[in-house]
Amino acid sequence: MISKEFGFSLRKKGQTIETVRQKGLDVGLLASYGGTEVIHHKLYEDHKWAMGPTDEWNSLEFIYVLSGKMKFIYGNEEILLTAGDHFHCEPVKEDIFLQAINDSEFIYVCGQPIFHYYSHNIQSMKDLAISVEEKDGYTSDHCQRIMELSMMLGKKLGLASKDLYTLNLGSFLHDVGKIRVPDYVLNKPDKLTPEEWELMKKHTIYGVEILEDTNIGYLKDAAKIVGQHHERYDGSGYPFSLKGDEIYIGALIVAVVDSYDAMTTDRVYRKGMAKEEALGEIQKGIGSLYDPDVARAFLELADQL
Repeated sequence: MISKEFGFSLRKKGQTIETVRQKGLDVGLLASYGGTEVIHHKLYEDHKWAMGPTDEWNSLEFIYVLSGKMKFIYGNEEILLTAGDHFHCEPVKEDIFLQAINDSEFIYVCGQPIFHYYSHNIQSMKDLAISVEEKDGYTSDHCQRIMELSMMLGKKLGLASKDLYTLNLGSFLHDVGKIRVPDYVLNKPDKLTPEEWELMKKHTIYGVEILEDTNIGYLKDAAKIVGQHHERYDGSGYPFSLKGDEIYIGALIVAVVDSYDAMTTDRVYRKGMAKEEALGEIQKGIGSLYDPDVARAFLELADQL
């Protein structure tokens, strides 16, 4: 119910101005006026939500926990949050993660408009990435698998919260540039010709262009992973033949995870390898295809894969 005479808007339980649902997260815009927004979040068990600094952003950000239990993660610190706990930033100066221990709900108040990032920018990029993978012969869960495995590996390696935040987006969007690769190349069941292979390799550069064109800071950061995830530790990768420490850590992580997932996933033209066989291939690539520290950490996660 909206009353112009008295200047109020009343909505019953469960009603919102707009709701966006992503895997593991429901977000509802409760109120918006003069740039300030009040947003309800439901974060499902084991899923994460992040907030980080952005250029030209100078606003109060406030979070109040309504129910459940969550880890508040910043840098290498973790704090348990439960119902009634709250915190604020003026503005956020370092990437922060909330990870739900069980299904949790919280209210997020922001002094600048933020909801459209959920409803338009991020979600449209994720939808695009999923459509690309389906066209490339994967299931719609491929992006989610790559993201979850990458985050598991990033945490084991002790990445700072800023790098984890970038990894979360970059791993999910790693192949978004394939949208610009011709279908006859992307869907070809046979070996690609040298000319077709050159077209395929350009998906890394296309992906960088797509994310940088958004002019959104954290998507531009994620472009480092998108552009470098086919680089190889010994310099044999593409598009720039980077090697060793020249490659961003998030890209080194996705290189291992994406290889493992590609080897173990059934495709139209071949059946996936057994887990043990794929791990053996990762082992063989240590020091050549894969960063030794990253690959060995991944192998130590074998029981959790």
